[in-house]
Amino acid sequence: MASSTPTPYDGLDRMPIAGSWRPGSSEKTATDTDPYTGETLTELRLADADDLDQAYARAKEAQRDWAGRLPSERAEVMRRAAAIMEARKDEIVDWHIRESGAAAPAAAFEFAITVRDFHEASSYPYRVEGRILPADIEGKESRVYRRPVGVVAVISPWNVPMHLSNRSVAPALALGNAVVLKPAGDTPVTGGLLLAKVYEEAGLPEGLLSVVIGSGSEIGDAIVSHPTPRVVSFTGSTPVGKGIAEKAGLKKLSLELGGNGPLVVLDDADLGYAVDAAIFGKFFHQGQVCMITNRIVVHSSVHDEFVDRYVERARSLKAGDPREDDTVIGPIINAKQLEGIQEKVAQARSDGADQLLGGDPTGPIGSVLPPHVLLGTNDVATARQEVFGPVVTIIRARDEDDALAIANDTEYGLSSAVFTEDTERGVRFALRVEAGMTHVNDSPLNDENNTAFGGEKESGLGRFGGEWAIDEFTTDHWVSVQHTRRQFPF
Repeated sequence: MASSTPTPYDGLDRMPIAGSWRPGSSEKTATDTDPYTGETLTELRLADADDLDQAYARAKEAQRDWAGRLPSERAEVMRRAAAIMEARKDEIVDWHIRESGAAAPAAAFEFAITVRDFHEASSYPYRVEGRILPADIEGKESRVYRRPVGVVAVISPWNVPMHLSNRSVAPALALGNAVVLKPAGDTPVTGGLLLAKVYEEAGLPEGLLSVVIGSGSEIGDAIVSHPTPRVVSFTGSTPVGKGIAEKAGLKKLSLELGGNGPLVVLDDADLGYAVDAAIFGKFFHQGQVCMITNRIVVHSSVHDEFVDRYVERARSLKAGDPREDDTVIGPIINAKQLEGIQEKVAQARSDGADQLLGGDPTGPIGSVLPPHVLLGTNDVATARQEVFGPVVTIIRARDEDDALAIANDTEYGLSSAVFTEDTERGVRFALRVEAGMTHVNDSPLNDENNTAFGGEKESGLGRFGGEWAIDEFTTDHWVSVQHTRRQFPF
């Protein structure tokens, strides 16, 4: 009896550029490695500016036909892609574990939300609506048509690579656009090449999706400043996002940038539940998520008990090989990131923070950092700055107003949470938090159905998912129709 398991994808040492899978044209190469073992996963000859030009030219050409396809045709590609993902679950989850260092629960979670991206996108072709505007001229009709923007540039990060690529790629394609995707260099397979294979198998026409993997010096600025794309969708750091805004020119920007998420525990919170949520909200995927809890702000009346419970729970978390089912904390993505985390912890101690839990990196190449818990103020480095790692700072607040002031005392405004037994008190608190997202009695990472993401202040522009995606990847075209002849003034 023939096996129902699909043959694993091959050719992941090449890129789909302008309709064909091939090496890039740069003289530079890159090695994609397992962050836990250091094993080489694939090697790529990188793309250069000429490759990028070809990708954009082919995308512009292919998009015209794609935009004219029936909604059912575009929706069907998304449905087939979701089915292909399900059939290849083991293969795709394994790539996440090996390439991004995701522990098994994090890899399975990312797989699930990426499948959801496809299902959500399959509805978009039917949700694009025009409108008729009132007109004060006799015999005149004003129509507004909603049309695809054309070509979209997507630049995605390494931390949740497949989902953070596909949450822009899927809606953009479903709405009739073409896409040129630049995934992060640390995760070229899960961030781009696997997605391209899935779309190809699902029947996406050639040239509509190109994946360009290249150095910042060769294509980093060009992918943004190129005249072809009308929208640039970027997820990553605030400094890079600001640079994109300066270089993009007159393009629509969707930018989800850095975060410094506060999780506030009020005096009437269920402490056991709040501890569980704060453990998950900090240490999921080693803390390498933009919406992660960076600071825990606790009312003084319950502060000490919360800290005792939290440290006990954090100490019990297994850090190590992401392939083992009971591992919670896997490796940091690369040595530079690990060094940066350790520098922030050292600076926080110098700033006066009290470290209650920590330890040295372990693992075959020393890339697994155990959980770190610090007590401090909002001014210590690990509270003041975003820490993309398993490090949390707990801050004592005098009362509710002080907790709110501490939560808002940051240039970032991406995600946040508040815990209280009084739901309406939590909602009132949430509405005063300066953030794009606030969760009452839940972790920002615990909502698989939440497709809307976006930040305030230095955390970005625009929104991702849901109806916001339709707004981002389509544009209004006003067409007026004069049904009767009119008299002109001259």
